[in-house]
Amino acid sequence: MSELFRIPVEAASRAYEVLVGANALEAASTQLAELCPAGRAIIVADRAALEAHRARLENVLAGAGLAADFILLDGGEGVKSWDALRELVEALLDRQMARNESLIAFGGGTVGDLAGFAASIMKRGCGFIQMPTTLLAQVDSSVGGKTGINTSHGKNLVGSFYQPDLVVADSGFLESLPRRELAAGYAEIVKAGLIADKPLFERLEAVGGEALALERLVPFIADAVRFKARIVAEDEREGGVRALLNLGHTFAHAFEAEAKKGALIHGEAVSCGIVMALKFSASLGLCGPDDARRAAAVLGGAGLPVSILDLPGGPYGASALPARMGQDKKNAGSGITLILARAIGEAFISTGHEPAQIEAFLTGEV
Repeated sequence: MSELFRIPVEAASRAYEVLVGANALEAASTQLAELCPAGRAIIVADRAALEAHRARLENVLAGAGLAADFILLDGGEGVKSWDALRELVEALLDRQMARNESLIAFGGGTVGDLAGFAASIMKRGCGFIQMPTTLLAQVDSSVGGKTGINTSHGKNLVGSFYQPDLVVADSGFLESLPRRELAAGYAEIVKAGLIADKPLFERLEAVGGEALALERLVPFIADAVRFKARIVAEDEREGGVRALLNLGHTFAHAFEAEAKKGALIHGEAVSCGIVMALKFSASLGLCGPDDARRAAAVLGGAGLPVSILDLPGGPYGASALPARMGQDKKNAGSGITLILARAIGEAFISTGHEPAQIEAFLTGEV
């Protein structure tokens, strides 16, 4: 039996555990029973993820004395909408869900974002359990309490900070993922090392693409979750150091906004965005060009795009991207806020960048 990691998250509003490992679902049985006291588990589930893992999930729930009640959704950014939120809340009200019951999100990050937001407003806050079934969600969106939906004005502009009561990051759920999806989540693990954990980055560098083998990947998942837990404990609502977790994301969100519909995965955009952030840092003389090359080698070794020219969903225009970046919700005052780096493991918040400055940099990249 593989090792189980129990990682505490000491957020100011709520402390909880993240269980990481191949048998995390079974290990969570007692906690699931406690968090679902009515004898039922109301589960917002991604259809594809549930099809792959339904028998095991229902087995564990039955062993905990819980009857599964599924609300099925199709994952993807399209589900993070006002219409989907309304339909989900109405479905919960139809079930007469009580405040002491827990809503379980079973799927990738988009399902977790929607379900978490619904849990935060359902009767002014009911219980919430994350069961992320993608690597991206296990190491990033399921931990830290960010929930929300998209609007016509942009991604994640409506939502709440609402911590879960439990996160079950079972690596068995990853067995059904296409390699492309697995690699997309890997970008977030690399990101953690580049922000403030140089030893983690060097371990990833040492194993190369072999890190995506599940038996090797589980400890790296735990490392990334521990890293994020430390950040969330220090800054739950992104008033300071938590903004560092957005390394590469301002570029990435611009890529996503410009990409042809359905052509670009978030982790792919983040991978390229990370490299762009390091290259931009180097262009300003903040770090050496070798730092960007090392990051690109690790990300590229996992099959991720590290150049705008290789990014799916293009072409991407150097003039359109800074305009998208100017709409990013992390901007404060005039100019664009970016997470840049002085070296590997030394990221920092940099404000006031002019669109023209970024466009000039991007012109050389496209």
